[in-house]
Amino acid sequence: MKKILFGFLVLFLIAVLAGCQEKTTPEERLAEYINHWNKGEFADMYNDYLNAGTKEAFPAEEFVDRQEKLQEDLGIDKMEVTYEKPAEDAEWDPEKPADFPIHVKMETMAGPVEFEKTITLLNETRGDEEGWFVEWDQSFIFPELERDDEIGFTRIPAYRGEIVDRDGLVLAKNGTGYSIGIVPEKLTDPSKKTEIAKLLGTTVEAIDAELNQSWVKPELFVPIGKTAATNGALIDKLVAIPGIGARTIEMREYPYGPAMAHLTGYTGAISAEQLEELKDKGYTETDQIGRRGLESLLEDRLRGTDGMQIYIKKPQENAEPIIIAEQEPVEGETVKLTINASLQKAAYDSMKGETGAAASVDPKTGEVLALVSSPAYDPNEFVTGISGARYKALEEDAKNPLFNRFAQSYVPGSTMKPITAAIGMEAGTLKPDEGLTINGKTWQKDDSWGTYRVSRLHPEAPNPIDLNKSLIYSDNIYYAQQALKMGRETFTEGLKQFGFGETVPLEAMELTASQISNDGSLGSEGQLADSSFGQGQMLTNILHLAMMYEPFLTDGTMLKPTLLFDEEDAQVWKKDLMSADTAATLRTAMRNVVVDGYAQSANLDNIPLAGKTGTAELKAAGEARGKENGYFVSYNTKDPKFILAMMVENVEDNGGSDYVAAMAAEVYKLMATSP
Repeated sequence: MKKILFGFLVLFLIAVLAGCQEKTTPEERLAEYINHWNKGEFADMYNDYLNAGTKEAFPAEEFVDRQEKLQEDLGIDKMEVTYEKPAEDAEWDPEKPADFPIHVKMETMAGPVEFEKTITLLNETRGDEEGWFVEWDQSFIFPELERDDEIGFTRIPAYRGEIVDRDGLVLAKNGTGYSIGIVPEKLTDPSKKTEIAKLLGTTVEAIDAELNQSWVKPELFVPIGKTAATNGALIDKLVAIPGIGARTIEMREYPYGPAMAHLTGYTGAISAEQLEELKDKGYTETDQIGRRGLESLLEDRLRGTDGMQIYIKKPQENAEPIIIAEQEPVEGETVKLTINASLQKAAYDSMKGETGAAASVDPKTGEVLALVSSPAYDPNEFVTGISGARYKALEEDAKNPLFNRFAQSYVPGSTMKPITAAIGMEAGTLKPDEGLTINGKTWQKDDSWGTYRVSRLHPEAPNPIDLNKSLIYSDNIYYAQQALKMGRETFTEGLKQFGFGETVPLEAMELTASQISNDGSLGSEGQLADSSFGQGQMLTNILHLAMMYEPFLTDGTMLKPTLLFDEEDAQVWKKDLMSADTAATLRTAMRNVVVDGYAQSANLDNIPLAGKTGTAELKAAGEARGKENGYFVSYNTKDPKFILAMMVENVEDNGGSDYVAAMAAEVYKLMATSP
């Protein structure tokens, strides 16, 4: 009997304690629900917090899967849901709904979204438990969203920035091209596909693949290729074929074609590798991206940022979409260069497709006015999607038009002689008026040189050979003897002061550094002698070579080169390279090189040019005669607006360096007549 009474007592106490415990309030339940919401824990929200009516109306996949997909597709991040707290003494009637004003805030790929709603909790009994549960519908995703609506998003492309020259002339722009297509029912002669394929650089099989797509109908225009607007002759040939049409499309355009190709580069479809590497920067598989030259090196500035629009699409016909969030595109930056487009084109055209490079700088500012690689490709071909056959033809071209020569370094030959002279004069070992007696075509210091001898091209030069004659006759022996007088250490240090061994500090462009030798030193007297007249293992970049002539016009200062117009110009890179007297002496001698020497093609009646020719011999061991690269570095003595350095490969059968001097003279004549 006592045990029965004790059992009743225990049950009574449990009931009393349970009644004394406070039940969870709707506010506490809402706080838990919002905590899961902010974390994107939609399954927990659905399973534990939604009321029976909501679950009946919306299956789990419609609530959980849809919201998880929207989070990913719309880039929803930083979800922040808050609610308005009720009064501390608020009482909750389980027979009535509990309403709370909430504030929803989130970031999306189209910008921020914010809205306010009222959320309702209902008291329900589930089994033996009673509690508060959330009433939900789609408007808690976005306020205007209803059950049958669709949520969409659209990218708003940003225009790519243009590249312009110093005067605003466009070098790379968002222009137009043509989509070439076939209207099947109008192609009355199918055999014409062979001709069409040849003109477009494609195959008949590729054309048929386009025509056999499921959407194709006889009356529809079927795109089969693209071409640049500059390719007028090709377009005319294509549209003359019955059934072929051309439609205008947006396309990157390069008005100067090959003349600017290696400088501007081109854009093309993004590769799978680039897409993987840049996936965090918002690129998609349909994007165009800079593939070479400045288009690639300035990609971050030129590209811009696409806009984005998120909208609700109602099922009703012709219903206007409801914009949820919209981010305007940020257009790419227009990049202005220091390049003079007229000078660049004149230099390229003057080289007439010969292999070589040219560079020009303003000696007063250091601004780069031209960077030329010849021959080159047409960047417009690459924008349209160059065919494999055409690309292979470019690769196999003996002149290698895909190779950027202005970015490389080459043996400079006798163009180094004014530099060697300046180093010797500043060291006090070379006296300009002191003549050397040099006889014969070859010379060596003594028998310790073995079979090595220094050769000169003009043994007829009258003795004594002073500085002026040494430049007019380009006498290798004179410079070898002067280099021995100054010694390896002095000469090497002098070259380093001119920037040898350093990367040319040119913003936005990668150039190969000039070198004294493979290891940066001169290991023998023979190597010292060879290097004094620009042979041996010495290499120079064409832009650096043009820059090394600046001190002759600035009395000893070499300026930091600039390519971007907004960079500060006239910054000193190297100073005190020579005195004003040394510079004046060498200016006079380089004028005499043109007037009295072997650059007669540059001896113009009304444009007084000065400069130095150079012939670099590239001869393999055992060869009696090698290839020769010709040089001419020059400026107008009356109006030195620019220094022009030009190099042409394989001039051994074309008159040597004077062949290059004639090309440079053509540039000066063209520039004299340009506005």
